[in-house]
Amino acid sequence: MTDVLSNKTTSDRFSEVTLIEVLDARETRVRVQREMLEKNGCPLVCFTMNIAGPKKTSLLIERAFRYGLDRLTEGLKDSEITEKRIEYNKCGPIAYFSVKGSALGVKKICTEIEESNSLGRLFDIDVIDVDGKKLERAVERSCIVCGALGRACAAGRLHSVEDLQKKTFDIICGHFEENDSDMIAELARISLVEEVETTPKPGLVDLANNGSHRDMEPDTFRRSADALFPYFTECVRIGIKSKNDSPESCFERLRKAGLNAEKSMLEATGGVNTHKGIIYSMGVLLGAVGRLWQPHCPVAELNGIFDECAALTAVSSKKDLAEIDGRTAGGRLYLMNGERGIRGEVADGFPSVKNIALPVYLKCIEEGRTKNDAGVITLLHLIASIYDTSVFNRGGEEGVAYAKAKAKETLAEIYSVPARNTFASVDKLDKLFITKNLSPGGAADLLAITYLLASLEEVNN
Repeated sequence: MTDVLSNKTTSDRFSEVTLIEVLDARETRVRVQREMLEKNGCPLVCFTMNIAGPKKTSLLIERAFRYGLDRLTEGLKDSEITEKRIEYNKCGPIAYFSVKGSALGVKKICTEIEESNSLGRLFDIDVIDVDGKKLERAVERSCIVCGALGRACAAGRLHSVEDLQKKTFDIICGHFEENDSDMIAELARISLVEEVETTPKPGLVDLANNGSHRDMEPDTFRRSADALFPYFTECVRIGIKSKNDSPESCFERLRKAGLNAEKSMLEATGGVNTHKGIIYSMGVLLGAVGRLWQPHCPVAELNGIFDECAALTAVSSKKDLAEIDGRTAGGRLYLMNGERGIRGEVADGFPSVKNIALPVYLKCIEEGRTKNDAGVITLLHLIASIYDTSVFNRGGEEGVAYAKAKAKETLAEIYSVPARNTFASVDKLDKLFITKNLSPGGAADLLAITYLLASLEEVNN
């Protein structure tokens, strides 16, 4: 089985095609089909995109094509594929699959893919039997512009190329806006689950114990994460829809959504506050991701996301701090010594994540540590570095200083032991934190943010 990729540069591939090039491409397609039918002696699938106009491909079109390839590969997973060829060129991406089995059965699978969602309308998946004849659909496809059945619109050129191109763009963008919002929100939900399941974590709920908490357990956090999924999706979509609005306007929409999300969290947990802090920080982060979203590239560079978080909260952070009344741990802390807690972290573009947590986590992964162990070490770095309002709330200034010092000592012990996966020192620290009733919840939230950002960085790779 082989993959054949075009050697053309991006600039060459994305230029307009001439009529001669289109005709040459058709001849080449027929020749390749004939060769693969004769060579493999089984039905052939030929997948292209329905794109009107002289520009047959782009980053966006190729992303849609790859999405179709994934669906096609999944649909044919139980079939034996004897040969596969994939090409990206200026006449449009194309894939050939030689598939052992019934041509009718393969056609059924391909038709279902074409009809599975709006984007499938742009897929042209032909199935050619061993005798060289193309299998026709039972029901003709409808016009993408007006919805009329059959080929009358195309034959009579009833719609302009511009109308066809606009509709094509709208279909692709609409699909990926919805698909990407759900995908990014799911990564956020998973990051919350990964955080609570990271073990051991000093003073925090994990798979070993409930830390310094009596009203929480891992399943409480899992229920909370599930309940927050719709909120995460909403935050991304708020960002996308308001990318041309002011940061302040977008933030107010995010704030309103966050208040509703807090109610959903409390309903899911029976009144237990599992993720109140993360509702704010992750809500802003996902709104920033949405504002920078592009249909051909769902996740922007992380530095751009950090900057957008700062822009979103620049005005509101100053206003909130000016009106603070000291009823929360963060409020009391700010009035006492000016520490801004999570508001400051977000308003400054997550410096603790950008400069500490994410580099530490990625270095651990690069060194071959497991995700869990990388998370434990990253959490310790955060505890040793940040002024955690959750620790302050339980232990005051003395508790914060104690947590930082002990986290530094524990890190030194971990790095001094050659063998990995040895966290006896963390277990010891866990017992100490529980004895003193300390729980570094702020650091835990930033660990979840770190998990999410690491996942987002992989999306475009």
